[in-house]
Amino acid sequence: MGNRGRRLLLATLVAASVAGPAACVSGEVPAPVPGVAPPPSGLAGRYAAGRAAILAAGRDAVRHGHRRRAAALREMADPARRFLSFDGRDAGRAVEVFGDLATAARIAVLVPGAGITLDKYGLLRGGSMRLSAALGDRSAVIAWLGYATPSSVSLQALTLDRADRAAPALRAFLDELRALRPGARVSLLCHSYGSAVCGRAAPGLDVAALVLFGSPGAGVADAAALRTRTPVWAARTAGDWVGRLPHVSVELLSGTLGLGADPVAPGFGARVFDAGGGGHSDYLAAGSTALANLARIVTGSPVSWTKGASHDRTNMGEGG
Repeated sequence: MGNRGRRLLLATLVAASVAGPAACVSGEVPAPVPGVAPPPSGLAGRYAAGRAAILAAGRDAVRHGHRRRAAALREMADPARRFLSFDGRDAGRAVEVFGDLATAARIAVLVPGAGITLDKYGLLRGGSMRLSAALGDRSAVIAWLGYATPSSVSLQALTLDRADRAAPALRAFLDELRALRPGARVSLLCHSYGSAVCGRAAPGLDVAALVLFGSPGAGVADAAALRTRTPVWAARTAGDWVGRLPHVSVELLSGTLGLGADPVAPGFGARVFDAGGGGHSDYLAAGSTALANLARIVTGSPVSWTKGASHDRTNMGEGG
């Protein structure tokens, strides 16, 4: 496709995005500024600090009349829940653990895509809980809402700006996780725009697996450009609208528009696994093929392949 065709496709996509219904996003919700002191060294201390931050944000939400946010924060402050970090300002950021991280031999870090905020956190929480149940004992899932996600229907979701800002925070968190759980098998699972975040964080990354699912692009032309020896996996459900996007990048005066090549395309070089049917939000649905295969990748078990996909392991390694 020539440059003119790429520009036309992306211009069409931008026009549709601007004209389409805007995603519901949070307004300016006040909350305390997180402390700048180093986090507590132990898990119990981290969880206590996370709950304290949620309670403080809840008090601010009540004081300023944000009833919906206050109600959500009351649920998050349940002593049975475990947050490694929390920032309640505006759309919010949170890192929650599902399962027993203290004993986990296998850990999945789940990076969400566009439109996930504290006000839509239930979508991320539900998927994390289902993945945790599928993984079973001695496993943990970490829902990493550690960045300001773009609106799901916006120009921001077509550029790498938010991903570039998020990548250093993701890399820093993975370093912290290695210190907390040395020796555990850590896999990075990246949904939708989260694939771009993971792609920008990928160079030199040392995890057991890097999984791009429902991905509009990882900000690169192919898996080799991720500059990691980590096995790279990719999948898309049969009904995912992302497959209809123009997977290209166009250099404009204001920057790059588009998120790069399609990770499930043969030329990308990922190991493409079967995600079954369903739509863009169904990868972690109960009983789904995608959920089963994601759990197998995290545990290092054999997966079911997409029919006709290339399974060249030269650049990705044999391990799950």
